[in-house]
Amino acid sequence: MNLERVILSGGGTGGHIFPALSIANEIKRRNPDCEILFVGALGRMEMEKIPAAGYKIIGLPVMGFPRKPSLKIFRFFTNLLKSASLARDIVKEFNPQIAIGVGGYASGPLLRAAAKMKVPTLIQEQNSYAGITNKLLSKNVNTICVAYEKMERFFPKEKIILTGNPVRANLIQKLANEKEALAYFELNASDKVILVVGGSLGARSINNSVLNNIDEIRKSGVNVIWQTGAFYFNEIQNKLKGKKPGNLHIHKFISRMDLAYSVADVVISRAGAGTISELCLVGMPSILVPSSNVSEDHQTKNAMALVDNEAALMVRDNEVDDKLFPVAFDVVNDSEKCKSLSEKIKMLAKPEATNTIVDEVEKLV
Repeated sequence: MNLERVILSGGGTGGHIFPALSIANEIKRRNPDCEILFVGALGRMEMEKIPAAGYKIIGLPVMGFPRKPSLKIFRFFTNLLKSASLARDIVKEFNPQIAIGVGGYASGPLLRAAAKMKVPTLIQEQNSYAGITNKLLSKNVNTICVAYEKMERFFPKEKIILTGNPVRANLIQKLANEKEALAYFELNASDKVILVVGGSLGARSINNSVLNNIDEIRKSGVNVIWQTGAFYFNEIQNKLKGKKPGNLHIHKFISRMDLAYSVADVVISRAGAGTISELCLVGMPSILVPSSNVSEDHQTKNAMALVDNEAALMVRDNEVDDKLFPVAFDVVNDSEKCKSLSEKIKMLAKPEATNTIVDEVEKLV
């Protein structure tokens, strides 16, 4: 059966948005005439990223539950009721064949409305520790696609399909553009390279660790490609004025991560589910620094799923200043360690994740 109308809902972070776009792109590849509608949360990242990728999006006024007691609790419930009503109207008017949720505020009211209207529903959980929205939805949806084993802790076992996380299509062939990558970053093939990324907005602790280890980076002779994130870029440029080592390459945002992975020997990164899936796919020796500012400390649980398989190393957020770069320099200069980490992390990759998820979508329809 051809797919003609599909709703995708969720967002809030790149970790939800990029998998949603990967799923949408695969649906479009198989069904060029399919109409795809995204539903997101007003004021969140998806309201910009989804239209930029060529898809229509409608925003709901839904927001996160306030962590501290305040008057925001009244706005939360008011917005939730408004969002539930709008979600019902959207589903009724668009009449989708299936509704897909990827986590994030908006997927709650949208998928709940779809399930009540007997529309087939599927959620995709990226993390090893399930998000609250997906946990609440799990009783109502038909299928739950997960990236990690043992997710029956959170979801009905009979609904779970182990698929892995969707990743950006241009990462499937990691080394295809190695010459282009060397030219792009102005490097030589013999250079040792550490890639430091903290997400699109950046990671303060990782950025501070780079700043606090400038002398060690200069002395190491190792090239460090550093994505600061848009939020921190100008501040860092000012701090390093006249002091930046020649082997430190600073970028606000790296749009060509396929090229960055191609030249890197070791990656320092947060432990978001999407990032980990990419690191597995491209077989990158990785040092993970889980964010301490996420719900249920799920990034530490994501990282430990790799550490327990000797597929990555982990440095805790409060230890980065003292430990991160000594560990990174040890690894980048140990070819056997790099090889072992690369082989073991690649064993955890699921390159067919997007195809498998869309197969499940088609089965439901």
